[in-house]
Amino acid sequence: MGDKNQQTRPKRIFVNDVDRYSSKHIAKFLSTCVAGETEEGEAEETSASSGGQPAFQIVASVSSSSKDVRASFLLEQYTSPTQDELLERLLECDVVVYNISENATEQQIEEATWALTALQAEMENFKSRKMFILVSTVMTWAMTKPQNPDETDVLLTEEEYRRRRPHPSFKNHNNLEKLVLKLGRGKKSKLIGYVVAGGHQYGKGENLFHFFFKVSWLMQFPKVPVFGQGTNFIPMIHVYDLAGVIQNIIQLKPKSKYILAVNDSKNTLEDIIKMISDVLGPGKINKVPEQEAITMKAFKPEELEYLSINLRLDAFIIKDSFNLHWTSETGMVENMESIVEEYKDTRQLLPIRICLVGPPAVGKTTVAEKLCSHYQIHHIKIKEVIEEKTTQLKEIVNGADPEYVSEEVVAAAQKQLENMNKSMEMNAGQLADHLVFDILQEKLNSKPCRNHGFVLDGFLQTYEQAKLIFSDEDMENQDLMSKTPVYNKKITPEHVFALNASDDFLTKRVQGLPESVAEKMCYTQDEFVSRLTRYKQLSDADETLLDYFDELEIHPEHIEVNADDPEYTDIMKKITEMVGIPKNYGLSPEDQEEEDRRQEEERKQKLATEAAEKKRRNEATLAEMAAQYEEWKNLSEVKRQEYELLEARCLPLRNYLMKYVMPSLTEAMLECCKIKPQDPVDFLAEHLLRNNQQD
Repeated sequence: MGDKNQQTRPKRIFVNDVDRYSSKHIAKFLSTCVAGETEEGEAEETSASSGGQPAFQIVASVSSSSKDVRASFLLEQYTSPTQDELLERLLECDVVVYNISENATEQQIEEATWALTALQAEMENFKSRKMFILVSTVMTWAMTKPQNPDETDVLLTEEEYRRRRPHPSFKNHNNLEKLVLKLGRGKKSKLIGYVVAGGHQYGKGENLFHFFFKVSWLMQFPKVPVFGQGTNFIPMIHVYDLAGVIQNIIQLKPKSKYILAVNDSKNTLEDIIKMISDVLGPGKINKVPEQEAITMKAFKPEELEYLSINLRLDAFIIKDSFNLHWTSETGMVENMESIVEEYKDTRQLLPIRICLVGPPAVGKTTVAEKLCSHYQIHHIKIKEVIEEKTTQLKEIVNGADPEYVSEEVVAAAQKQLENMNKSMEMNAGQLADHLVFDILQEKLNSKPCRNHGFVLDGFLQTYEQAKLIFSDEDMENQDLMSKTPVYNKKITPEHVFALNASDDFLTKRVQGLPESVAEKMCYTQDEFVSRLTRYKQLSDADETLLDYFDELEIHPEHIEVNADDPEYTDIMKKITEMVGIPKNYGLSPEDQEEEDRRQEEERKQKLATEAAEKKRRNEATLAEMAAQYEEWKNLSEVKRQEYELLEARCLPLRNYLMKYVMPSLTEAMLECCKIKPQDPVDFLAEHLLRNNQQD
């Protein structure tokens, strides 16, 4: 029974620096593995969804700059431990994984070297065999040449690892690899070592290739830059596939101690960036000098070294001996659609799609502009969309960018432009509805709207219009039995807000507009009344626009607009609370700098205002105190004068008493003191009366 418990006990695994991209996702992947039994009796790990016992317990170190909050996939987390503390933790583990595959500093390589040496020194005290896995990089192969110089297309394999020659900046990586390979040469050794030379990692939000994903998602440039010629081949692996390789090493303990971890792709840098641009960005690339990467602050020099590698490798061990459940076996280019979705999901770069409806003059455009500014999404106004499409077609026809435009595309653009012109001639300058809907659909399906989101400003008015634009015909053919209308989830708004207001409010607002503005916005008296009447008729129809969204279970929110909120502050607060926080990169560095400058000016202005107010209050207090002091001084002077006057008035009376009363009274009181009669008052009265009669 004890042996069985020992076998099923989760292995304790240490991973260094899990606050970094690669180690974080390796640790996260390993934490989801669940132990099981194959038919052959060999233990394997399956997905965590099977609900079995965890195969691994993950403990990890993090740098001091990371947040103190422990990640949910970690059993324990150590923040910048000392060497003694770290060694104590390493000795508790069955497997030690040191990852130096991404921009490792000299300090990190020294720590890994120390950890290996320290474990070797303690090896005799191990109760059971331990494993040390070094996750290195194919940069230690960067200068390796084929055995036959004439065979330039030959693939290098693990069998040739002894011939590997590192990039000059990765000699320390190579030296550490050699130290690990010296481990466990004896059968009785209690510490065995493996080296995993990982290809450049991608997936799960990206790291090395993040710049290309970001500028594509932002549509920051009309063409995504390729730094250098881009003809070099880059060995790559999805970060979860790399974690799967480590999982297999832990479980299978392969005989080979040096393992290449690369997928089957043989893609150049240009291939990779072109596909990123096609799927996520503008669909175009532009080759620029490599030095531009530094000038643009796109990459650091050490990162460019990774991108400049030119190797074609074949990893036969992980193909023939490992049981890998590949995430991306054929590489990034072949799996770009799923990699892009993974990137968006990991970084929470999710589009926000909003539709605003309401009567004319209720303020839809004003609210739309505020929402676009807040969420950094696109304002869809149908008039501007048509103008933009017309301009785009004219540029294609006139050959603005012949490098990327084929003759077929030019011919199609010419035909579409002719159809639009004919439609406008036949409809008094207005496009036919079906052409408008096609243009709007194309706009909503464009990369900027698909990446960031949009606010659809008041164009939709009827159930049929919404159905034509948002329904997905392909899905409808596949799911004819579905009771819920099938719609294109990539362009259909997630949030619908109906702005409501009284006729009186709307009329007063229109009447308050300058005549020129009213004419431009079609808010003259006759036009406004006609538009308001039509809006009410459509709102009372059997099937309304809002009914369409209700059927999709995208239930519209009704918000009342009134004169108490002229800046739409309350309305914006309600909408943003329902929609949630922005799901994008936030401000660009330049915009952030401008925002920081604005906030600093506001802070200084606030401090100056507070200082001025404090000074004003102090001066007021001092003035009040001075006035009170003056009042007190005046009161004291009055009291002194009253006292002197009273003294002056009392002087004659005092003299009179001293002359006529006090001598007789004093004598009587002295006599009373000598005799001490029982009734001194009566004695004094008789004494004074008797002496007065004698006098």
